[in-house]
Amino acid sequence: MAFRRRAKSYPLFSQEFLIHNHADIGFCLVLCVLIALMFEATAKTAFLFILPQYNISVPAADGELVHYRYGLKDLITILFYIFIAIILHMVLQDYVLDKINRRLHLSKVKHSKFNESGQLVAFHLTSMIWCLYVVVTEGYLSNPRSWWENYPHVFLPFQVKFFYLCQLAYWLHALPELYFQKVRKEEIPRHLRYISLYLIHIAGAYLLNLTRLGLILLLLQYFAEFLFHMARLFYFTDENNEKLFNAWAVVFVVTRLFTLTLFVLVVGFGLARLENQAFDPEKGNFNTLLSRMCVLSLVCPFQAWMMWHFIRFQLRRWREYRNEQSARQRAAALTKQQSKPVKRESGYHENGVVKAENGTSPRTKKLKSP
Repeated sequence: MAFRRRAKSYPLFSQEFLIHNHADIGFCLVLCVLIALMFEATAKTAFLFILPQYNISVPAADGELVHYRYGLKDLITILFYIFIAIILHMVLQDYVLDKINRRLHLSKVKHSKFNESGQLVAFHLTSMIWCLYVVVTEGYLSNPRSWWENYPHVFLPFQVKFFYLCQLAYWLHALPELYFQKVRKEEIPRHLRYISLYLIHIAGAYLLNLTRLGLILLLLQYFAEFLFHMARLFYFTDENNEKLFNAWAVVFVVTRLFTLTLFVLVVGFGLARLENQAFDPEKGNFNTLLSRMCVLSLVCPFQAWMMWHFIRFQLRRWREYRNEQSARQRAAALTKQQSKPVKRESGYHENGVVKAENGTSPRTKKLKSP
């Protein structure tokens, strides 16, 4: 499967070959895993890549439920879905975003930002719908007390664990995509910053068994990010369209307040009231005062930093808008002043002196002495 028709051929495994054929390489690897499922000798190994591992049967009222724990074999599954994410990234780029870019005729800088926002809009929308479905079907949204009760939440339903594995795979795939998409050097630190923050927060919730709280916070965060990147897409098509930015600003502030409130409520108060306060990594219990303080000291300052950065951005944008408006008013006043007709004396002017109709200078009237 080739995602593009390329006129040039590159040496095998050279830099140009990897950049232009990375999706094809990923597709071949994924295809090999799928073919391995067809043979009994290799099917067991292939399932390590496709399905979550560490399944455990948990007794329930209506029978047995299959739940999952996390372990090192999750890295194999994450690796497989990294290649899936690379393929989907290239499909969206080639068949949707590139076609839109050709019609919009964007500049090189806007072209790069449009591709970034287009990819993230698709990801955030998909993750937001998926996350909402999980929290509703598992009852986390209707029962907020379940976010901290019966901690540690070691045994995860299939859809919860699979959601976290896919989230980690997507954000890990974004790292090599910086190389494959030839992102500019000055843009790389910004990309690395938000990719690392997502990975730290998602992996932290997964490893510390705070998956229920993590789902709620991801739902809020992805909704705010979806609005932001949608606003950027509309702005690139029409620079006068900034209404979605105003909606995003409101949602961003509300999201930060809800995130801080929920995190303090669950970690600071909910987990503190539980009887099980022992540090036991083997059982997945990290509910100690020191652990809670470390988590709060990492999350709360980060949310405050995001809020401060947002306020500075809005103030700078407001100042630029005010300067632009004042410049427009001055230009309009100057144009209006220049358009007024200038009253001249009879005759015509020559070198600053008024001449009569016959070309002679008019005589000045003599004042009579008193």
